[in-house]
Amino acid sequence: MATSRFTGYLESRKNIAGSACGLAGLVLTFTSVAGPYWPVVVVGLYGAGALIAPPERPALPDFPDPSAQLDEVRADFDRLKAYLADVELPPAAGGRLTELTELLTALLDPGWVTEILVQDPEGVHSLSRAVRQDVPEAVDTFVRTRWWTRLVPGQEPPERHLEQQLTLLHEEAERLAAGLRETEARRQESHTRYLEDRSQ
Repeated sequence: MATSRFTGYLESRKNIAGSACGLAGLVLTFTSVAGPYWPVVVVGLYGAGALIAPPERPALPDFPDPSAQLDEVRADFDRLKAYLADVELPPAAGGRLTELTELLTALLDPGWVTEILVQDPEGVHSLSRAVRQDVPEAVDTFVRTRWWTRLVPGQEPPERHLEQQLTLLHEEAERLAAGLRETEARRQESHTRYLEDRSQ
């Protein structure tokens, strides 16, 4: 800890400015301008340089690695799939949920999609929200309200709401996938142009 502080100070602007001024003091000593008080001159110039040095830049915040975030979302998605396997859904809603989970699986699959996705914080957030909030809330709401609607006939069936919610979530995931495909196509076009320019 003390060693890292010491090396940190050695690389600091205060030390660099102080050392430059101290070297100027040594030059004054060798040209006989400082006289017998040369140690005071060198130390004084070092201190003056350290005082007038610009302040240190604050360190950049250490944000989490997007690929690590995706690993966490994958782990949460595995837990979500285990939960969904225990839930009984009507055939139509179950079909929509299967389509959605297949698309989310493809988006979270390691490979070229991940490489593009880590450069899109909005996409990572959208996937995270779908896995951790939107899908589980939609299914859980259906499970809780299904029983109550049997007691109150004439209300709109909760499976219709679930189908609509899953359809909207699927459309959102499709838009994300389309955006990633477009980004990959642009990247390939850019690489092709680069190779063409290089070959000329």
